[in-house]
Amino acid sequence: MTEERITEVRGPEGESPTTHTTVISGGPKSGGTGWALVIVLVLAVIAGLWMFSTMGGAEMAKDDAVAQAAEEVGNAANSVGDAAQKAADAITE
Repeated sequence: MTEERITEVRGPEGESPTTHTTVISGGPKSGGTGWALVIVLVLAVIAGLWMFSTMGGAEMAKDDAVAQAAEEVGNAANSVGDAAQKAADAITE
C-alpha cells in the first residue's frame, strides 16, 4: 500500500508557493498477535495430549481392578463349589 501526501505552503505575497511531497510505502505492520495465537494453540494441544494420556492410565487401572475383582469372585465360587462337593460326598458315605 502506497500513500502520497502533497503539502503546499504559501508564503507572504510575492513569494512562490513551496510544495513538499511525502511518499509512504509498505504494508501494514504485523503485531505479535499471530505468534501469540500460535503459542497458545501449541500449548493447548500439549495440554490435551497430556490430559488424554493421564486419563488413559486411569482407564487401564480401572480395567485391571475390575479384572482382579472378577478373578476373586471366580475363586470364591470355586471354593464354594468344592465345599458343596465335599459336603455331598460326606452325606453319601
